[in-house]
Amino acid sequence: MLRTVNRVLTALIGLVLLALGLAVLFAGADLPHRWKVSMPADWPWTRPGDVVLSRADRTRWSDEGWWWPAIIAALAVLLLLTLWWLLAQLRSHRLTEALIDSKDGEGARLRGRALEDVIAAEAEAQPGVDSARVVLTGRRQHPRARVGLVLAAHAQPGQTLRLLRREALAHAETSAGLDALPAEVRLRAARHRAERVS
Repeated sequence: MLRTVNRVLTALIGLVLLALGLAVLFAGADLPHRWKVSMPADWPWTRPGDVVLSRADRTRWSDEGWWWPAIIAALAVLLLLTLWWLLAQLRSHRLTEALIDSKDGEGARLRGRALEDVIAAEAEAQPGVDSARVVLTGRRQHPRARVGLVLAAHAQPGQTLRLLRREALAHAETSAGLDALPAEVRLRAARHRAERVS
C-alpha cells in the first residue's frame, strides 16, 4: 500500500513541477511573443518580466483576520505530511527479530537476519537456483518472507517453488516454531555476459 501511495505521490508531484517549470521556461524565453501564440486572458506569464501574483493579488486578504492563521495552518499541514512521507521512505521495513513460542511459557527472540540467512542458504542449495535473497517483513509474532531467486537457464520455476515451500520455508517454520511463514517469491533469470569465442 505504502509503495503505491509513494509512486502516485511522486508521479503527481513530478508532473506538477514539470508543468510549472515548462510554463516558467515558456514565458521566460518570451516564446508566446516570438511564436505569436495568444495565451488565455487570465494566464499569469506572457513576458519575461511578468510575475505570478500581482501586488493586488498578494495583498488581497492580508487585512482579513482569518488569512494568516489559514496560511500558517496550511503550511504546517504540508510540512507534517512532507515529514511523514520522508520518514516513511527512510524507515526500514525489514523485521529485526521474530518472537518465537518456545512452548515453556517464556518465549524467545530470533534475530531476523539469522533466519533470513538460513532460508537464503537453503534456497541457494536447491538445483537451478544461482542466488537467493530473503527479507523478513510483517510483525514480530507473524513474520512474512520476501524471497528473490535468480534462476539458472535450466531451472524449472514450478519445481523450484515447490522445493522452496517444502524445504527452505517449511524448515524455517518448524525450527522457529512458527504457525506459518507466508512468502512472496519473485523469480528472475540469471543474466550472463556474452563472451567472445575465437
